[in-house]
Amino acid sequence: MYSSLVVPSEQVAVPPAFVRLAAHPLRWNLLTALADSDYRVRELVTRVGQPQNLVSYHLRLLRGGGLVTAARSSFDGRDSYYHLDLERCAAALAEAGAALHPTLHRDATSPTLPVGHQRPRRIAVLFVCTGNSARSPVAEALLRHHTAGRVTVTSAGSRPKPQLHPHAVRVLREEFGIDIAGQDPRHLDTLARRRFDHVITLCDKAREACPEFPHHPRRIHWSIPDPATASDTDQAGYSAFHRAAADIDTRVRHLLPVLTTTHRQGAQP
Repeated sequence: MYSSLVVPSEQVAVPPAFVRLAAHPLRWNLLTALADSDYRVRELVTRVGQPQNLVSYHLRLLRGGGLVTAARSSFDGRDSYYHLDLERCAAALAEAGAALHPTLHRDATSPTLPVGHQRPRRIAVLFVCTGNSARSPVAEALLRHHTAGRVTVTSAGSRPKPQLHPHAVRVLREEFGIDIAGQDPRHLDTLARRRFDHVITLCDKAREACPEFPHHPRRIHWSIPDPATASDTDQAGYSAFHRAAADIDTRVRHLLPVLTTTHRQGAQP
């Protein structure tokens, strides 16, 4: 016989905020969708199959919890792109584990691409923005840097500028020790016949202009404001590039395990 135990209400533990937010099925579906790419509300409505007012309500809760952010589209100011803060999610998951038991706490580490993973060919990734002078070459350089050349990385623009933005060259050199000074912007048309596994757009306008590629690569969108439009002053302009590079670096590091996973899933037996 077991005696029933009544726990006093003041001793009942409240689940961590992340658990309360993520436990709802619709919010979990939104989180998993945004873990893949940045999306607009109407695209999320289609993906989760729920009414827009309900999706918007739960997005507000996720934004209030700091897990999701929103930014106006630079292509159509009536739209907003929603973005999942994976760094915040990683920290929240670690805190939730520690709340359950101290031994479950894990310090967040940067995701990496396994060095010894054997594959028939290297993964090919294309980064796209409009001018191919700032965001996409920064992303190209950072992914190549983090994978030590084990991934074939290219960038291009729908309307390439004559040359790289000097702040893009500077921020990579000063913050990451990467030199891209000799690189020139490239037009998307020059890559029409190339095969890519992943095509990642980094500006909202380029997302609409990006063409289809052979072999149906996985399409991802990162809605990142153009740092070149931030300010005319040198220091303020460079600060915008610093923020953009930090954002891109975070996204690139979280992309690494995705590259390996999707490549294995798509490999032919």
